[in-house]
Amino acid sequence: MLPDPDAYRTARGEWLRRERRRRLVLTVLVAVVFTLATLIGLWVLNQAPSDPGVIFSGDGSPAASGPSLPRPQP
Repeated sequence: MLPDPDAYRTARGEWLRRERRRRLVLTVLVAVVFTLATLIGLWVLNQAPSDPGVIFSGDGSPAASGPSLPRPQP
C-alpha cells in the first residue's frame, strides 16, 4: 500500500491551521484578560471616596504633620 502523494501537504496544512487557531485563541484570551483588568482597575478607582483624605487636607501647611526623617548634621 502506497501513501497518498499529498499526505505531507495535507498534514502540514492541518498543522498550520491548528497553529493559527491556537495563536488566535491566545491573542483573544490576552485581549480579554487585559480588558477585564483595565475595567476592574477603573471600577476600583471609581469606588474611592471623593472626600479629601489626609494627604489633601486643604489646611495650606506645606509640611506634613507626622514624623519626618532626621536631617544630617553639618
